[in-house]
Amino acid sequence: MQLVYSQQELMRDHPDLQPHLILDQRVHGGFDADGIYQPPRALVREQALDAWTAALRERGGDVFPADSSLLAGARVVNVAQQRVLLRNGLGRWFWNQLTVTGKIEARGRLLADVAFPDLQPVIVDDISEMAIGHLGGGLLVAHGLDEGGQPDIGIGGHDVMWFLARDLAFGSDAYPDVDPPENIGRPDAGTRYMPELPAEIEGLISLLANLLIIEFRAELGFAESQAILRSPDVFGDRREDAELAAEIIERIRTDEEIHVRSLCVYLGELCTVTFRTTDGGTVTGRELIDRFWDGMVRWATIDQPALTAPQVRADVKAYIAKAPEADRILAEFDAAG
Repeated sequence: MQLVYSQQELMRDHPDLQPHLILDQRVHGGFDADGIYQPPRALVREQALDAWTAALRERGGDVFPADSSLLAGARVVNVAQQRVLLRNGLGRWFWNQLTVTGKIEARGRLLADVAFPDLQPVIVDDISEMAIGHLGGGLLVAHGLDEGGQPDIGIGGHDVMWFLARDLAFGSDAYPDVDPPENIGRPDAGTRYMPELPAEIEGLISLLANLLIIEFRAELGFAESQAILRSPDVFGDRREDAELAAEIIERIRTDEEIHVRSLCVYLGELCTVTFRTTDGGTVTGRELIDRFWDGMVRWATIDQPALTAPQVRADVKAYIAKAPEADRILAEFDAAG
C-alpha cells in the first residue's frame, strides 16, 4: 500500500477531461467520457486518502469523528424566509450571501500561498507515511487552489464558481458588490490553547480544526443555497439558469467532500501521535485536539449563534422596512421562521 506521495502526484488531475466552462469562463475540474464531473487534483489525492485512512485504522486510530450535524439547528435567514424575500422582489439578501460565500472561498487560496511549518520536528512518531507528513508536500496547496483557483492561467476555483452561479440566477451586476466580515472565526486571536507547543505549530493545528468547522458550516449553507435556487416559486424568468447555478454548487460540494475527508484524516492522525513540548516533555495529540476542539464547537454551536442571530434579525427587518408593503412581507417572513 503506497503511503508516500510526491507533490506532483497529489496535484494530478484525471486524464482526458473535457474542460469545465461556465458563461465562457474556464473553471477547474472537468467531465469524463460519460459526462460525469471530476474534481481537480483528485486522481491520486483520493487514492492517498484511502491509503492513509486504512493505515490509520491499522494503527488503532480512526478519522476524526465529526460531521456537519454539529452545526444543525435553526438558521436565520432560512430557506423559506429567503423565498419570501425573493418572491417580494427583495433579492439583494440572497445575492449578498452568494457574493460573500465566493469571497470567503477566495480567502482559502492562502493555503497555496503560505509556507506552513513542518510538524515532524515536534512529533515523536515518524509521520512520513501519514497525511500530516504531506501537508507541505502538496495537500495544502491543492486545497488552496481548489478554493481560489489559478487566476494567473485563467482557471477559476470555487470563488469564481460562486460568482458565476450568482450571475446565472440574477444576471450580472444585479445588485452592488458586498464584502464579507474581516474575521469569521472566534474573536480570540492570540489566545494560546496549546501553550506546550511552539506558537507556529499550534497555529497550524488550530487552522486545520477551524477549516473543518468552516467546511461543516459551508456544507449546510451550500445545501440551503441549492434548495433556494431549485424552488419553483422564485427565479421564474431565469428558471433554467437557476437550475444550472444549483448544479454548479453541487460540483463545488463534490470538491469539498475531499476537503472534509482530508481534514478528518489530518485530525485523526494528530490524535494518535505524541508531541514534544517546549519544556522537553511530551503530550498526546488526543489531549491537545480535544482541548481545542471542544471550545471551538461550543463557540460555533452556542456562543456565536447567540451573538449573531439578533443582529441578523435586526438587519433583515431594516431591509424589509424599505419595501412597499413592508408589514405584510415581515409577517410572511416571521411566519416562515
